[in-house]
Amino acid sequence: MEKEYFKYGKKEIEYLKEKDKVLGENIDKIGFIKREIIKNPFEALISSIVSQQVSKKAAETVWFRFCNLIHEITPENIINIDDESIKKCGMSNRKVEYIKEIADAALSKRVDFNNLKLLTDEEIIKQLITIRGVGTWTAQMILIFSLNRLNVISYDDLGIRKGIINLYELEGISRKEFNEYKKKYSPYASVASLYLWELASK
Repeated sequence: MEKEYFKYGKKEIEYLKEKDKVLGENIDKIGFIKREIIKNPFEALISSIVSQQVSKKAAETVWFRFCNLIHEITPENIINIDDESIKKCGMSNRKVEYIKEIADAALSKRVDFNNLKLLTDEEIIKQLITIRGVGTWTAQMILIFSLNRLNVISYDDLGIRKGIINLYELEGISRKEFNEYKKKYSPYASVASLYLWELASK
């Protein structure tokens, strides 16, 4: 299957460069960023749970095993596989519970994954956090890396905060100060987020 990437372009970049010269200079240095997305929000959320609290390499291994076990990532397939088989892919009991919970939410239509794209960012977050194991940060990552929403930046993301601290040579950042940057980057805060993640490791 062909890989999909977060979509943004010249319009968003020019806007951010105009709004913030310091960020703009770094956008020029870094260049265009290709970040893979999983367009299906149900699959993206399952993948996000699998990846939590493990290294990228470990997450890829577990995800590969899980995909081989399930074949197609659907709520029905997940519900029909016994917990022990999922655990053998390299997941904890808790992760198995969370994955089953997501599948149950989809099957019962408590969360209508097929129609999430029709909702606002706030409505999507509100729905997703009703699922056990899904917090605001995870929901925000689904907005960016599945639904390609352009105006998302997360205070709960350590990498984002570190990126801002590195970029502007700050001692630290309060939520109030963070919200000022968020306002400055809006309506393309997701694009700013991509660059801030890059800058977090500088």
